[in-house]
Amino acid sequence: MERRGFIRLSALGAVTSIIVPKTVLASTPSMAMAGGLYYTKDAPGRWSKKVGGHLPNISVSKGTSGTQIEVVTSHGMSGYEHYITKHIVLNDKFEFINEKMFDPTKDKSPVSQFSLGEYSGRIHVLSVCNKHDTWLNVAEV
Repeated sequence: MERRGFIRLSALGAVTSIIVPKTVLASTPSMAMAGGLYYTKDAPGRWSKKVGGHLPNISVSKGTSGTQIEVVTSHGMSGYEHYITKHIVLNDKFEFINEKMFDPTKDKSPVSQFSLGEYSGRIHVLSVCNKHDTWLNVAEV
């Protein structure tokens, strides 16, 4: 690599390392990223006609063993051609709690159950489609 190209690339890397963390890794997660990294009912972006089949629906129940949630995405499983790849559960700080991956040759529908124990507060649930990106819904538990 010639010297001028190296200097330009180094300068670009330095500027990127200053700007990107402030943009992407903001100190407080917000719904402002909706439509950028994920889609929501209120911000479906280019997939406005796909909300009903991609938004994860969350049911919460409390029992003696703590909080349980069931996540259902009303989406068909058309083999590897078009399917929900996984459900992901995150806490109120967008930290990972659990996930379930789906096998479109075995799973007839994208339904998952998660035990949250004594966790209480907001949860964020992601439903990932192999064609229509990632969808987020929120619930209080």
